[in-house]
Amino acid sequence: MTEATALSETIAGSAAAAADPAIRLRSATMAFGDRTLWRELDLDVRPGEFIAVLGPNGSGKTSLLRVLLGTLALSSGNAQIAGRRAGVGNPGIGYIPQQKTIDAGVQLRGVDLVGLGVDGHRWGLGWRHRRARAEQVEAAVAAVGAGSFAHASLETLSGGEQQRLRVAQALVGDPSVLLCDEPLLSLDLANQRLVAELVDQRRREHDTAVLFVTHEINPILPMVDRVLYLVDGGFRIGTPDEVMTSATLSELYGTEVEVLRVRGRLVVVGTGDDMDALGGTA
Repeated sequence: MTEATALSETIAGSAAAAADPAIRLRSATMAFGDRTLWRELDLDVRPGEFIAVLGPNGSGKTSLLRVLLGTLALSSGNAQIAGRRAGVGNPGIGYIPQQKTIDAGVQLRGVDLVGLGVDGHRWGLGWRHRRARAEQVEAAVAAVGAGSFAHASLETLSGGEQQRLRVAQALVGDPSVLLCDEPLLSLDLANQRLVAELVDQRRREHDTAVLFVTHEINPILPMVDRVLYLVDGGFRIGTPDEVMTSATLSELYGTEVEVLRVRGRLVVVGTGDDMDALGGTA
């Protein structure tokens, strides 16, 4: 083999590795007894891609995240994420949960919460590791603009401030994939926008893939590359303009659904049904 050939193969191999999807699902099916949440799901999420996961309650959105986190096994098929088969403890994954109320009396500061994102992937902290840990936490806090309140007790912080720190916790390990489970829930519009922009900034600056479960697509609509819409064992994948249409959602739900655009926002209305049953305002 000539030196030029070897170099060419090395470059080709590097390009192929770079093109590997951050998330790959093949023939993925999730069922509980006789109830199938979704079946034969094939999905590739590219590095830097922002995917919104939509659907009514009980459609399997959070179950999909649990599969990728390794806490729930597929009924059939396979899943890979951040270069590994889906399983617990993958350091390439950052996870942002819903905003939750902190119980009164919990003695935990913001920096302590962020630090848990480091500790989950490291054993036996020596003094050098403690210094590196502190630097990682400081950098993550700064990245979300939380320096002014990160040393305060969590119970004294607003929901928006707490959620910014959860974003920092997810980013502290420098993940290649962000899994977001309704991270905008219970936040006001200003904090919804802030948290969404922090996630979008991360994926643009670091080529981080984002899988974003939500009931409300409007705060993230300008950021979304594709939508995965789950309903009653079926699904559709495509750009927002391809999926969020009256024809597509009517076919998916098996009933008449109307998608309206109102001042740049999408509103999903199910004729004869409660809007919440169809995902409400999408």
